[in-house]
Amino acid sequence: MNGFKTRIAVLSIFAAAFVTACGGVAEVASGTSVASGTAIRQGAVRATSWTSVKWGGGGYVSGLIYHPTSANVLYARTDVGGAYRWNQSASKWTPITDGFSVAEAAFLYVESIGLDPTNDQLVYMVAGNGSGNGRLYISTNQGSSWTWVALPFVVNGNGIGRATGERLRLDPTNPSTMFYGSRMAGLWKSTNSGQTWAQVTGLSSYTTTNDMVGVEHLIFDNGNVGGGQTTWNMWAAVAPDYANAAGLSSIFYRSSDGGYSWTPAAVPAAVAGYYIPHYVRAADGAYYVVFNKNSGPGGDGPGYLYKYSGLGGVWTLLSSTTAGGYGGVSVFGTGASTRIALAVTNTWGNTSDKKIVQLSDNAGGTWREIEAAMAHTPSDGAYWGWNDDIEIDPNNRDHIMHVTGGGAFETLNASSATPSWTMKVNSLEETATLSLAVPPAGATYKLVNSAGDIGTWVQTDLATKPTKGPTADWSVGNSADISWTNSQYIASVGTLNLSGVGFGTWSGDGGATWTNFATLPTGGATPYGEVASIAVTAHSNVIWAPSNTVPSYTTNNGASWTATNLPVLAPQSWQRAYRLAADRRNSNKVYAYDSGGVAWSGTPGRVYVSTDAGHTFTLSQGSVSANLRANGWKATSMAVNPNAEGDIWLADGNTVYHSVDSGATWTKLNNFASVWGSNSPDYGIPDLQGASYVALGKAAAGAPYSAAVYVVGTINGQWGVWASDNAGSTWTRFNDAAHQFGGIGVMAADWNTYGRIYVTGVGRGLLYSN
Repeated sequence: MNGFKTRIAVLSIFAAAFVTACGGVAEVASGTSVASGTAIRQGAVRATSWTSVKWGGGGYVSGLIYHPTSANVLYARTDVGGAYRWNQSASKWTPITDGFSVAEAAFLYVESIGLDPTNDQLVYMVAGNGSGNGRLYISTNQGSSWTWVALPFVVNGNGIGRATGERLRLDPTNPSTMFYGSRMAGLWKSTNSGQTWAQVTGLSSYTTTNDMVGVEHLIFDNGNVGGGQTTWNMWAAVAPDYANAAGLSSIFYRSSDGGYSWTPAAVPAAVAGYYIPHYVRAADGAYYVVFNKNSGPGGDGPGYLYKYSGLGGVWTLLSSTTAGGYGGVSVFGTGASTRIALAVTNTWGNTSDKKIVQLSDNAGGTWREIEAAMAHTPSDGAYWGWNDDIEIDPNNRDHIMHVTGGGAFETLNASSATPSWTMKVNSLEETATLSLAVPPAGATYKLVNSAGDIGTWVQTDLATKPTKGPTADWSVGNSADISWTNSQYIASVGTLNLSGVGFGTWSGDGGATWTNFATLPTGGATPYGEVASIAVTAHSNVIWAPSNTVPSYTTNNGASWTATNLPVLAPQSWQRAYRLAADRRNSNKVYAYDSGGVAWSGTPGRVYVSTDAGHTFTLSQGSVSANLRANGWKATSMAVNPNAEGDIWLADGNTVYHSVDSGATWTKLNNFASVWGSNSPDYGIPDLQGASYVALGKAAAGAPYSAAVYVVGTINGQWGVWASDNAGSTWTRFNDAAHQFGGIGVMAADWNTYGRIYVTGVGRGLLYSN
């Protein structure tokens, strides 16, 4: 799962986040990240709280930030999934960006966090996805609420070298003065707690549109806290990409006048042109500086660790590696007994000859490995790979944490000859679900989760990491479906990442064992990102719609496949596929929805109906008359009510349609409508999708309709999850302003528990309502 967020995070989220990535989402009206919301109508249940479905990390934690003076105040930033604060009393992470709206999806890509050393309630967070200038978010209550300031430079929390830093640095004695090392526009300074910023032209005024690591970070030559006096001496690390482009003569600079002017400092010849992903200042004024050949994540070496002694500029080599590189460094104590923790990155595997975390208790004189081949919980946790930041708890020298591509690990007994390590990801979830399948009431499992880079898993307990899946290989799970007459039968499709080959598989025992389809249909072996669909009509009877391909069916678990008669999808620059759904009351009926492709060049959506178990299909003329809007895969969905034959719900990105006669006719629900703005003329994309996802679940007791209906969309200009108990006659907003998750990309509802839905946020894994 390492590296998952680099490749497919943006692809794995909903259409509104895609709009954000294009730079066209409407901004909120003021500088606050949470707007109040009210229900349009009363009636249906509302969520009272949200809980993460357990996976355990699953994405790249790019930085860990301790408060320097308050014990156990710790933050984690992620590359696409927002930020978290550690809750010591509950021993779990608290998400602090769940209130971000659809318009703020781009700002869940967190590039740096800065903490005020004189006030542990004050948090600064810099975020952006690289599509435009970033924002500085400010919280006075440890992230419970935020205001924000627009920044005059590009920020990319998911860019190269994103574990570098921290880029945001507050003057420890005068924290209203802060500096930021930007990627593309040099060094910036604020003297009023981030409200306004000016480029530090004394270092460089060079600005580029090319993505790069840029000015990596800055350290103040000052160990004091508070007092209000400016720290005059400081050091800045400059990545070679920016240094070369800007014509700078070094990658290391010193200022003795509060950042006004800068003087290049010579670095050892062996590391000229290297990156400086991390460096730290010990209490005695010595600097420990990591140099690495490549920027990361998981940057290969060679890597070097040097000690830099004060203003005299003396460099002393403490360690080097050619097996992997060096990602992070942290220190505790002073002088000859300084403890140094050194993170070795881009080494892979759990063997005693690996180097993962190197520890020295004599200021780098000698080293020992404290993690490779040690005891880990869970035992299968991938603690190697992207080890790009490491931190010694400033209040406990035996507590050491480091990041990985799948979360974070910690030890509480670093001084032991054989330290034990535990994955520290309780309530920190960063997977990206692509498809959900929920079984009928009474099944032996809760749901089937198909997700990017972790594959497909059968979840039997929402609070426990799943163990039942078709493969433990690094894979993408694209789609799964369940036989409604025998929920032990599950079929799924996905892609193996290392080979790039698609595959299909089935289970007849609720996910305990799996068998690959003996053959693949046309298009089944082609890698197709997240766009694919599968439907099960009965045991062994499956219809598979690969990306950009005519669907095929099998009646013998894939021993053979036959193409359906559905029309070929016109090629577009974005992947598309038919979305399939089986009628649960009549196994001969299957519905196929072509959403028309991307909004700016697609064709009107169409629904096709099969009455022979998905072998042949007929166009629903009612769907033609409905004039469904063309929209991409992630902006559209279809759901079938298992309690009534021919009862179909469809969200075309703009509004909701309902058919009770197997698609012959469609009723448009006028409650939902997209909000159009800046994107409309050029792309035909709304600022807020009117209706992107519809799901059906267990009905309320005594409700007039046999299913509860949930829609992700917009009513009267307000985006949210909307619930109805009466087939859409009235709607209640189901979520609230504190739980928007930057938008919702996939949703399913439970058939055992009324009011329980499963949703994915932007980089927030899978959550369920209580």
